[in-house]
Amino acid sequence: ILQNLSQTPALRELLKEAKTPGTTVKIESPELSMLHCFSLKQEPQLIKLDQPGPLTQAMHQFVTEMQETKKGVVTPKELFAQVCKKAIRFKGYQQQDSHELLRYLLDGMRAEE
Repeated sequence: ILQNLSQTPALRELLKEAKTPGTTVKIESPELSMLHCFSLKQEPQLIKLDQPGPLTQAMHQFVTEMQETKKGVVTPKELFAQVCKKAIRFKGYQQQDSHELLRYLLDGMRAEE
């Protein structure tokens, strides 16, 4: 899940923008582009970002480390610690479903908005 998220261009851009508080980002989805083909007027969403929370900062750090070509092994220790603070079920290193991690990670980041 984390490797896939680190290769998602829209998420990487948004996390990079989220580092600067007070930044306004414009989000255009592919669905909006397709709607333009059908002559429907859809405006992109403009979102003003506040100071990122600890989970969002840890995700930004992880994605940045994943993008560094000289970095060998990347260990998401800080990201995992922040996820465990939001979802205690992940403490203790028991086996968990990847979709559960994805849900708690994205919900936790959204709650910090």
